Amino acid sequence: MTAAAEELSVTPGAVSRQVRQLELSLGVDLFEGPKNKPQLTAAGTELLPDLTAALDQIEAAVGRIRDTATGTLDVSCFSTFTVKWLIPRLFDFNTTYPDIKIRLSSPVHTTDPGRDRYDVMITAEQGVVGDPKNTVLLFPERLGIVLSPTLSARIQLTDLNSIFSHPLLHTKTRPDAWINWGDAIGYRGTPPTGLEYEHYYFTLEAAIAGLGICVAPWHLVADDIRLGRLVAPFGFHPSRYAYIAKRSAQHSKKLELFCAWLVRQAEQDGLAGPT
Repeated sequence: MTAAAEELSVTPGAVSRQVRQLELSLGVDLFEGPKNKPQLTAAGTELLPDLTAALDQIEAAVGRIRDTATGTLDVSCFSTFTVKWLIPRLFDFNTTYPDIKIRLSSPVHTTDPGRDRYDVMITAEQGVVGDPKNTVLLFPERLGIVLSPTLSARIQLTDLNSIFSHPLLHTKTRPDAWINWGDAIGYRGTPPTGLEYEHYYFTLEAAIAGLGICVAPWHLVADDIRLGRLVAPFGFHPSRYAYIAKRSAQHSKKLELFCAWLVRQAEQDGLAGPT
């Protein structure tokens, strides 16, 4: 009921009243159990697949006659990816396609764009999974250690082992970042603990401020390295993850244009050598 209310921009109570009116009209109960955890009855289970198919067909038909390169696209992706990679490049998209508006949000429930009603979801996964036709590979993740030029000049890292005698930065949302980096370079040591930040964006800002050394994917720090805000003394190495865009199964001209633009941006964001 709550998910339906969010999708329709009404209150859960309004959805419940509509369901009750439908049950009275049909003369059968569609839900049973407690109000905080309703379950479909046998009648509701029987109705679900046919009604779902019918509503999907209506949505597809309406979408076909409204399918133009104008309007709004709902795009979901991790907040750090949004801030560090997507937003700095959106000016190019807005300039090229001024009639398409991008509405950004962070993922809430799943990585299924159909379920959460997003047009496209950008996520990181180990291998490309799901429907290949609706999955766009952006780039494989490459990890490297980064730090500010000022800190780098002061501590002068000479080899991998010298890293761990200096302050290390960690991220709560990705606690295995240092281990992933070690796997990528074939390092079997256990990095010591250090300062932990709530989000990757905080960790990167701490590194830029010279508070320590962190592990970061190339695409999240590429602009900072180009601008001289960070350095990566040992380069970047492939991890097990790849960044992909999962698009809605519904055909959409504006979605086709956006996904093609994402691919072009990913191709332009080439990986530099050790910096």
